[in-house]
Amino acid sequence: MVQLKVRKFGNSLGVVLPKEVIQRLNAGDGEPLFLIESDGGYQLTPYDPEFEKHMARAEDIISRYRNALHTLAK
Repeated sequence: MVQLKVRKFGNSLGVVLPKEVIQRLNAGDGEPLFLIESDGGYQLTPYDPEFEKHMARAEDIISRYRNALHTLAK
């Protein structure tokens, strides 16, 4: 567990993530992170859950229309 302190940054509040946390998230300067509410708490992740939903839908469409897409690709 990593303890973080909430600090004031201008008119906002924020936290500074330690180097080890940034490395484990495979994040870098300027890259987005997503705070997801789950099981009464929060999860910080570099993966966009909305993108995952869109990709699942696209995979479904691709699998249903594989032959048509193959023909169109020629």
